[in-house]
Amino acid sequence: MDLIILILSALAAVLILVFALSSRYRRCPSDRILVVYGKIGGTGSAKCYHGGAAFIVPILQAHQFLDLEPMTMDINLTGALSKQNIRVNCPSTFTVGISTEAGVMENAAERLLGMQMERVSALARDIIFGQMRVVLATMPIEEINADRDKLIENISNGVEVELKKVGLRLINVNIQDITDESGYIDALGKEAAARAINEAKVKVAEQERDGEVGAAAAERDRRIQVAEARATAQEGENESAVRVAQSDSQRRKEEAEAERDASAAEKVKAAQALQEAYAAQQESEVARASREQATQRADVVVPAEIKKEEIATLAEAEAERNRRLKRGEADGIRSLTDADADRIQRLQEAEAAGIEAVLKKKAEGFDQIVEAIGGADNAALLLATEQLPKLVEEQVKAIAGLKIDNVTVWDSGRGENGKTATADFVSGLVGSLPPLHELTKNVGIKLPEYLGSQQPDEGASGEAPEADPEPDSDQEP
Repeated sequence: MDLIILILSALAAVLILVFALSSRYRRCPSDRILVVYGKIGGTGSAKCYHGGAAFIVPILQAHQFLDLEPMTMDINLTGALSKQNIRVNCPSTFTVGISTEAGVMENAAERLLGMQMERVSALARDIIFGQMRVVLATMPIEEINADRDKLIENISNGVEVELKKVGLRLINVNIQDITDESGYIDALGKEAAARAINEAKVKVAEQERDGEVGAAAAERDRRIQVAEARATAQEGENESAVRVAQSDSQRRKEEAEAERDASAAEKVKAAQALQEAYAAQQESEVARASREQATQRADVVVPAEIKKEEIATLAEAEAERNRRLKRGEADGIRSLTDADADRIQRLQEAEAAGIEAVLKKKAEGFDQIVEAIGGADNAALLLATEQLPKLVEEQVKAIAGLKIDNVTVWDSGRGENGKTATADFVSGLVGSLPPLHELTKNVGIKLPEYLGSQQPDEGASGEAPEADPEPDSDQEP
C-alpha cells in the first residue's frame, strides 16, 4: 500500500514537472519573431527566433513576440531639392516590416520590442522622409523623371541601410508621380513628346521616300527590260524583214505600211499623253488660283471687314459718349437748386431791363431826329440818304464778278441818235445795273425828285414815253 502511494506520488511529481516544463516551452509562429531576454549567455542582450521553439528558463528568462505584419505608409514628399536645386514633389508608397535577417532581428529586439505598431510606423516614416530627400539631392531632375528604376534603387539602398539599424526592412517601393513647382518636368515631357512625334514623322517620311524610290527603281527596271525585249524583238523582226525583203517585195511593202501605222499610232498616243498632262497642269493651275484668291481674301477682305467693324464700334462709342454728355447736362439742369433758379431768373430780368432801356433810348433819339428835321418824311429821306452807300455797293456787286480781260469794239464812227458803237456798249453795260429807284422801292423808300424819277415802261403802256421838259434856264440844277 505504501509502495502504491509512493509510485503515485512519483507519477504526480513527474506530471507536475512535465506540465511546468511544457508551460515554459514557447513555439514561434511564422508571422512572428520570438525574443528571449534575461540570462541568455553570450554577448547579446536577447536571442531571437523566427520559427522553431525555445525553452524559457523560469525566473532567469522571459520572452516577447515581434509582429512581422507589413506596414504600408504613404509618403507625400513635397518640396525636395534636386541636384539642380529644383524643388520636386515625389509622392510614393512604402511597405516596411520587421526584418528576419540574423543580426537585424537583434536590432529590432533592442529598439522595437514592446513598441506599438503606430510608433514603429512613425519611426519608419521619418527615416524614409530623410533618406528620400538625401537621394533626390544627389540626382539631376532629368534622371529622376526618366529613370524610375534607378530612382527606386537609390531610394531602396539608402532607406534599407537606415531601416536595418532599427531592425526593419524595406519590402516594396512604389513611386506614384513626380512633379515640380517650376513646371520643368512638364516641359521635359512636352519636349520628349515633340521629339518622339518628330522622329515618327521622320521615320514615316523615310519609309515613304524608300517606297517611292523602290517604286521608281522598279519602274525603271521594268522600262529597261521592256525596251531591251522590244529591241531584241525588233532586231529579230528586222532580220526577218530583211530576209523576207530579199525574196518578196510585196512583203516589204506591207511591212512599210505597218511601220507607218505604228509610227502614226505612237504619235497619237504621245499627243494623247501630252493632252492629259496639259489637262492635269490646268487643274493644278485652277487649284492654285483658288488658293491665291482665298489668300488674297484673307489678307485684304478680312482686315477691311475688321476695320469696318472697328469704325462702327468707335462710332457707337462716340454716340454713346455724346448721349451720356447730353444726359449729364440734362441731369445738371434738373439738379439746379432753387437758389440757382432764382439767380438765373434775376439775370434774365436784368438783361430784359437793359434791352428795354436801350430800345427806349433809341426811340427817344428817333423822336428827337424827327422833331429836329421837321417831320417823318424828312426823317425817312435822311435814313434813305444814309443807306445810299450800301445801295450803290449792292449795284456794284452785280458786275463785280465779271472778268473782262480784253474788250474789242469795232467802231465805224456812225450810229443812231449820234451814238457810236463804243457809247452803246458802255451804256448797255451800265444799264445792266439794278436801277436805284427799284432798289429803294423794294425797301419801301421813295427817293426825292432831285435824285431823278423813274419813267414808265414803254413796253408796258404801249405808248412812247414823253420827253422830259427842258429845265428852265434860271432853275438851279
